[in-house]
Amino acid sequence: MNPGEPPLLPRAARTAAAWSAVVLLVVAVVSGLVLLAFVLRAVTAPLAIAVLGTALLHPFNRMLVRRSVPRSWAAGLTCVVLVALVAGTVWVLVRTIGDNAAKIGAALSDAADRLRDRYGGGGDPGAEASDGLRELGDRLGESVASGVVSGVGIAVQVVSGGILVLALTFFLLRDGHKLPGLVRALTPERHRDIADRIVRRSFLAVSGYMRGTTIIALIDATFIAIGLALLGVPGAPGLAALVFVGAYVPYVGAFLSGLLAVLVAFADGGLGTALGALGVVLAVQLIEGTFLQPGIQSRTVALHPAVVMGAVVAGGAVAGILGALLAVPVVAVLVSVLAIVRDARGADGADGAGGADESATPVPGGPGAPGARGLSGPWAVDPPTGPER
Repeated sequence: MNPGEPPLLPRAARTAAAWSAVVLLVVAVVSGLVLLAFVLRAVTAPLAIAVLGTALLHPFNRMLVRRSVPRSWAAGLTCVVLVALVAGTVWVLVRTIGDNAAKIGAALSDAADRLRDRYGGGGDPGAEASDGLRELGDRLGESVASGVVSGVGIAVQVVSGGILVLALTFFLLRDGHKLPGLVRALTPERHRDIADRIVRRSFLAVSGYMRGTTIIALIDATFIAIGLALLGVPGAPGLAALVFVGAYVPYVGAFLSGLLAVLVAFADGGLGTALGALGVVLAVQLIEGTFLQPGIQSRTVALHPAVVMGAVVAGGAVAGILGALLAVPVVAVLVSVLAIVRDARGADGADGAGGADESATPVPGGPGAPGARGLSGPWAVDPPTGPER
């Protein structure tokens, strides 16, 4: 194109094309990273779970270190607590599901017979529901019977993955306080403050999410356990433990795990008890969505409920249950990183326009900034309390 000729496309079209190319590039990079993480899921999945566990257990580990417990011992004791909690929860869940699986299957078969007696055969909705309930009951019984054989291979995978998660959690708890210095050493000098803030705030976002989710899960499990106990549903503690585990998948997990409580209530007490259990589950979910999520999570992870639900659905579509579990922490970290980059660009623009003295103004969240001592987590530099051994 000659210098005197007008551009082939208007300026708005060129701007839109440029931004489209940027968006496509970002999507390609993110998709490549997700694909790489999926291919290397044998390592990335345990590492992600270990980071979540570290974020949740760090306050206990930090308390031990402040009491002059050596870091290795503190990390080891914290991992022992983690193993005890996980083993106890799994035992209660397996015991509850194993004791009630046969009753649930029999109750579903009885319900199928009642529907068939009432509606008869012949392709009407009642008969189809009857067939579906009977098939569900048969499959449940078959899965329990075949689970003894297939469970051996699954148990080996779970144990090996659990050992890797435990080892990574131990090293993150013991040596996490060294990571800020490592990040600053590997980052160019002009970007060290931003990199330091990104690491710190990312861990704070994950830690806040895990802390808030744990509080909500405890409240959900307590209310549901009380409701099921009042209804006389057997295995109420185990069902509450299942709700507690499911609550780590926001909105969806606690509701789906509560449906098992409804099935157990149906198997033990019939339709009336099942409706009562369903009412308890729905009431707890209403309380969670109306009061707990806005009141607790908004102080730790400021994400709109629509964003949370979209992240859970997308994570589940990409990586199943693990993706749904990790989706919200990943989005919280991304939001924190974007906020830091935006603030840094705004500060650079203000410095360029006003000629402010950068050395006289500490970087928010960085070393020497007001409130920087309030940062917590393995990524924050701990005081020299407790030996390094």
